[in-house]
Formats: sequence, structure tokens, C-alpha cells
Amino acid sequence: MPENATEVTAAGIARLAGVGRAAVSNWRRRYADFPQPVGGTGTSPSFALSEVEAWLRDQGKLAEVPLRERVWQAVAGHPAGVGRALIHVGCALLLVRDRPTAWLELAATPDERMAALLPQAMEHVLTARFGPGADGVHGARAPEPADVHTAGAPDPRGVHGAGSPEPGGVHAPSERDLVPSVPLLRAAAELAAGIGAGQAFEFLLGRQLDANPRQYTLTPPQLAELMVDLAEPPKDASRAARERPVRSVLDPAAGTGALLRAVGGPADLYAQEADPALAALTALRLALAAGGTPRAAPGATARTAAPGPTVRTGDTLRADAFPELAADTVLCHPPFNERNWGHDELAYDPRWEYGLPARTESELAWVQHALARLRDGGTAVLLMPPAAASRRSGRRIRAGLLRRGALRAVIALPAGSAPPYGIPLHLWILRKPEPGVRPAADLLLADTAGLAGPAPDTSTGPGRPPGGKAAGGKAPGGGRERFDWPAVRSAVLDAWRDQADVEGVSRVVPVIELLDDDVDLAPARHLPRPASGGGAAGLGDVRERLTETLRLTSGLVPPTAAPAAPAHRPLTTVGELARAGALFLHSGTAAVPGGTAAAVLTEHDVLTGAAPTALPPTEREAPGGAPADDPVLLEPGDVVVPVLGGSTAARVVDASTAGAALGRNLQLLRPDPAAVDPWFLAGFLRGTANHRQASSYASTAARLDARRLQLPRMPLAEQQRYGERFRELAAFEDALRTAGRLGGQLVQGMYDGLTDGTVTPG
Repeated sequence: MPENATEVTAAGIARLAGVGRAAVSNWRRRYADFPQPVGGTGTSPSFALSEVEAWLRDQGKLAEVPLRERVWQAVAGHPAGVGRALIHVGCALLLVRDRPTAWLELAATPDERMAALLPQAMEHVLTARFGPGADGVHGARAPEPADVHTAGAPDPRGVHGAGSPEPGGVHAPSERDLVPSVPLLRAAAELAAGIGAGQAFEFLLGRQLDANPRQYTLTPPQLAELMVDLAEPPKDASRAARERPVRSVLDPAAGTGALLRAVGGPADLYAQEADPALAALTALRLALAAGGTPRAAPGATARTAAPGPTVRTGDTLRADAFPELAADTVLCHPPFNERNWGHDELAYDPRWEYGLPARTESELAWVQHALARLRDGGTAVLLMPPAAASRRSGRRIRAGLLRRGALRAVIALPAGSAPPYGIPLHLWILRKPEPGVRPAADLLLADTAGLAGPAPDTSTGPGRPPGGKAAGGKAPGGGRERFDWPAVRSAVLDAWRDQADVEGVSRVVPVIELLDDDVDLAPARHLPRPASGGGAAGLGDVRERLTETLRLTSGLVPPTAAPAAPAHRPLTTVGELARAGALFLHSGTAAVPGGTAAAVLTEHDVLTGAAPTALPPTEREAPGGAPADDPVLLEPGDVVVPVLGGSTAARVVDASTAGAALGRNLQLLRPDPAAVDPWFLAGFLRGTANHRQASSYASTAARLDARRLQLPRMPLAEQQRYGERFRELAAFEDALRTAGRLGGQLVQGMYDGLTDGTVTPG
């Protein structure tokens, strides 16, 4: 293989061929001539792109590589690295969008001539967007990529240590740098002609973020939009964005720029990022997401106008790039749990107006930095770890924020809102105190965890094709929680705007009530969950429903079993029935229909007898950008069995469940009603001995092979006789579940009522 030849992973092959990754694994096993790995690891091998394309064409599986895939593979295989390639592409796309005529003239020249002319043309468009080169925004070379590709994580102290911040922005690449990039830039311009320059850059950046999610602090786009709305709540939804007054917005820990990208309407955007290459990508992303015509700030002269975002490089806490800024809004997703944030050298920093943060309280340092960069009355919204609301080492600063009226709300989000996905993160809303204005006497505490429950992984990565979500907006997936964002968003915004008590969601707490020894601001502590069973008033209704359910259950108790000798009946297997066409087998996937809300029958639903889980709409692409497999939609009479865990559950789909998608770790058996009765099938599949002989115990968890499940050979009429009895047993089981649930509500409700005084002993 030639040196520096482009390599592609199995996920990339799946994207090229328009199949799922499982199909690529099957090709590797089935075809001896499938290209051999040339790199990567044993668990994640990489292949030569040219060999893969040739093999796919020979097999008739690839007519032409999609343009977006060709561009991405060129970026991934760039000899200078992905980070440098993305910067080159971003500069070129700015030129394509802002000066299309100049680009067409350059594109008509040979590659060598184009590489010689591009630096000056790029310098012109970068100056128009980010300010004159005299201000240090541009130079002769692009910043050296650090962690933007696969070189590892940045130094937690920041790139520049305790020194002064460097002017950030984007540096025009040199002719030598651009020579290997010219074919890539031509292809990127072709892609932009079809989907737009901004979308093209979003797609490429998203692929990089998706391929290396642990190297970045990602803020999902839904969360970014919520934070923007909390900081700048729209007072008139019908008012056009261009009519709103220009405001200044700062993100002191910009990362990939997701928060500033969510800002709508005219705004002066300011960002600081420790890594210079990531700062350049953020500047390009924000500039390409803005309008095509440069907008000068009010009062700016031709020499000082910088209509694009102002991005600086440096460690924000040690080397603040905007010490004189008084922004209207600060949005921040700071790094969590930093220990080396500058505690010793910043001990006398004037930003610590509410107290010097402890070495373990880096988040409170970011809170005070945000307040220091606000104008009087300005609003800051920060994404915080839940421990920052209750750690004893931060109680003095939290008390100061409350006494001065700077902290206005603490809102707990459901787990899975943003990385780290297993933790229910908090939003802190702060407002810089105004001289002469009396501090607020109360604090809004809200908890939205009760609005979201666990759901299967139907997420998609940020590296989706045009039309998908923004780059860096990876939705919870891989075992993370999934929930209805519109419901969470609505509850949070309503609580913030109404400042009212809503049972189980929000409470306006007097500050004096919070100023105890701990100053614990965790919403869960001050916002008790709704009482089980609807409180004392609802216990009577629960008791009546339980009594009625128990009465019905008693009528469903199976009759006394009549002993009989073990039957020796001829058997067949599910696999044999499938080969004969008597039933069809389907495996569940994570895919759900895109564009509308969908219901998915999950493993949990089958085991508990619950209704299918409702999910918000998602894009039709699997994690990593591979096309998602088509969802399997349930039909009445289908039989669904879990394949993991060794349970003997089986569920017959009825009219209320039909239409839902089949979830992961489930096997669907669709019998021909003229040959196999569904209730007969489900009943015999639940036999303990049947499950044991059809399960594999090679790992710590048993796995069911549905094809090995056995059924007795019987005429259809005899099957229906057994099926009717199995149907009665299923009804009895459902009644027992309902009784158990109601009984649990009644018992817990009585405990709650007796302990809080709303119920008397009798």
C-alpha cells in the first residue's frame, strides 16, 4: 500500500456501501477476497480505501462513492492530519461562500497555480470576517493541530500556561501547506455547491467529533438551545431575529462552539479556547454558520470592523483574553473536576468577589469568571456537575452568591442530557447584581428528572449527513438515557419564566431557608417527589382500584392442574418452521421511523408487560454515520421474546401494541396464522426446559437462540386449544402485575402519609 494512503474503518465501509456495520462483518467472514486490514487494531481494523472501493465495485455493491464520503475520506487521509485539513477546508469554504467569483477564477487554474494564489485570497476573506491581519488574527501558517485529530488530549493547564492569551482566530495557510490540499478543497467546494458551505463544514467537523468523542467536551444542540433561551428568553416569538438589538455573548470555554452556534439573531460573539487548532475550527464553524454577508458592529470603522466571531486562544482562568469585556450574556460548559486550574497563582485575582474557590472547586471559579465578564444585570447560564451544588468546600461561595442575589436558579436535568451521560447535570442561572437594586430574596429550584424515563439507545452521532443535527451534538446513546426533550425544555422554560411552584417540578425557595451550615442547593433535597398514589387524597382511589383488580384476579386464577404422565410428542424447532415458511424471524434494531415521534417495544416492556416506550423523532442514521437498518414494525399476532438474560418471557402483540418498532435484544416471530397459532407458539416458548436447551451459556449472560426453541407438532385445532389456555394464563399474569403495582402505591402512599402527617393512624 502506498505511504500515506487513505484508510477506512468498518464503519466507513458501511457508509460507503449504504449498509449497516453488521453487513461489513458478514462480508469479511463470507468473502475470502475481502481486503485485508492494513492498520488499526484487532477490534477496530482499518483498510485501504482504494482496495475497499475496488472490491465493492467488483461485487456490484458500489456504483459510485458518494461525494460527501469522498470528501471525508480525503480529510481523514490528509498527510498533515485531520485538524489541518479541516482548517484548510473551512478557509476555502469561507472563500466559496463570501467571494464565489474569486473562487471560480481560482478553481479554473491548475493545482500548483491554485495553491500559490489561495493564501492571498484566503487572507482577504479571513480579514473581512475576523479583522485585519495587523491585529494578529492571521499569519502565514495555520495553527499546529493538537488534540483536534488523534494526537491525544490537551494539557489541562491549557496551551499557554500562565502567560498572556494569544490572538486566536484563523491563520491563512501557506502555499506549501496548501499543495496537498488542493484536490480536497475542490471536492469540498463541489459538496458545498449542493448543500451549502455551512452544512458541508458541519458534516466534516461532525464526522471528526463523532470519531473521537472522548477528546472533546460536547454540548448537545438541544441543550445549547435551552441554555440560550434561558439567558435570552424571547419576549416576542413573532419578532424577526434581525429586528432584535445586537447583543454581546461570551463563551469562555468554547470547545467546539456549540453554545455560540445556538445563539439566534444578530450578536457579537466572543470565545476563548485553550487549544489553538480547536479555536480555529470554532471560529470557522461560527463564521460559516452566520450569514453570507459580513456584518459590521454598530459604530465600527472599516479598519476596526470584525463582523465574524472574536475567538482567542489561551487558558481562560490563567490568561483571560477579554478582561475589559462587559457582555450581555455568558454561556459556558466548563471542564469539570479540574484540580490544576490555577488555585495558587490566582489567589489574589479580583474575579473572586465571592471568595477564593478551593482547589477542588474549579467550577465555582468558572462561575465567578462568568459573573466578572457580565455587564450589570447581565445573565450567565452554566452547565454544572451536581456536586457543585452541595460540596461543603464550596458552601461559603454559594452563600455569597445567594446573599448578593447573583444566583437565580438551579435546574437539575435528566441523566443523559450531556456528557458525562450517567450524571444528572445542573444548569445554574446567574445575574450580575446591579448597584442600588435589592438582591433577590428567593431562588428557583427545579428538577426535571421525573419528566424523563429510561429508553433504548436510538441515538445518532454528530457525523451525520447534511440535514442531520449539528456537529458535536451527539445524542445520548450507547446505554445512555433518552427522553422527550420538548417536554424537558418546556418545563424548564416555564419554571424560569413563571417563577412559580409546580408540584414535583419546581419550587421558589426563600434564600434565608437555604443559608444553613451546608448551603445545599441540590433541587432534589428541597423539592420532594410527589407522594406515591397521588398523596393522601388519592389513596382512597388507589385502594378502590386495587380491590377491583384483586376481585378480577381471583376470577382468573387457573383451575386445579390435573396430573398426567409426561407427554412424548414429536417436536420441531423454530428454525425448521422458518425454513418451511410457517413463520418469519426478525431481530430488533435501534432504528425508529424518522420525522415523527415513535414508539419502540423494548426488552423492559416485554419483561414487565408495559406499553411500548414513546420516543422523540430521530434521524435515520446509526451511530458513526452508517445508515440505520429499517425498523421492524409490529403486527397483531407477532410473538416477541428477549434474547438476553435467561428469562422465559414471551409477548403476543395485540392491536394496542401493533405499529411500534421492535427494540434491541428482542427476537420477533411472525407465524402464519394458517399454520401456527400465536398463543400456542408463545406458550411453548416460555417453557423453562425449552429455554435452557436453546440458550448459550458461553459468557456471563445467557443468550437465547430462538431458532433452537422447540414446539410440538400438532394440528391447528389442537394448537388453538392450548393457545386459549396460554391466553388465560397471560391475562392472569397481567392482573397480578397490576395488583402488585397498585399495592405498592398504596403501601408507599400510606408510609408517606403517616410520616408527613397527612394521614392519621386511624
